[in-house]
Amino acid sequence: MKLTDFKALSFDCYGTLIDWESGMIKGLTPLTERLDKWLSRDDILGAHARHESAQQSQTPARLYQDLLPIVYRRLAEEWSLSVSWQDCVAYGQSVKNWPAFPDSADALKYLKQHFKLIILSNVDNTSFSASNDKLGVEFDAIYTAEDVGAYKPSERNFDYMVDKLKTLDLGKSDILHTAESMFHDHAPANRHGLTSCWIYRRHNQEGFGATMNPGELPKVDFRFNSMADFVTAHRETMRP
Repeated sequence: MKLTDFKALSFDCYGTLIDWESGMIKGLTPLTERLDKWLSRDDILGAHARHESAQQSQTPARLYQDLLPIVYRRLAEEWSLSVSWQDCVAYGQSVKNWPAFPDSADALKYLKQHFKLIILSNVDNTSFSASNDKLGVEFDAIYTAEDVGAYKPSERNFDYMVDKLKTLDLGKSDILHTAESMFHDHAPANRHGLTSCWIYRRHNQEGFGATMNPGELPKVDFRFNSMADFVTAHRETMRP
């Protein structure tokens, strides 16, 4: 199996192309700077993952920018901090400020020459639009949690993508699902029979950061520590 065997790359965005963990940490500063006890970066991200995942299960049709304020309030309650609803809403609006990883835009520009580029993201369309501006590429298709009315790892998101990609004449064997999250992406990609590429952004860190522990690790077919490494590998495969 080679990278050149595929016609399309379906991407998770947040955690893979957009550095959502850094964005979260910055956005949660109004809370964390008031804590009486020290929490590590991964402590903060792990708590966020718990509340986010639970809320996505409870209210799957809620827009991501409207779901994050509830996560913010749950974190404040867990940490015995008082917050206004305006503070919570401000956090929900912070997605548009989350930075792209430094290698994402250049990698996507290169890959656009060789693949159709697809987004399958746990976000709303307005928030993704701001992130798309940072990525600097026109995606061939964009599928969001808002479109589906559910959040990954729900089967509905992948069912939706696979069905819609048929209109682009793309079958499962044409698609390489490219993502960081084992929980949100690789586990359901396995269940849907999709070939999987792990962009292991957290390769030099322990744990799962802002995603839930998936339990038994799913199978991946390719692994790179960055999008830049992905591009390097593709270039090498293209050499005669």
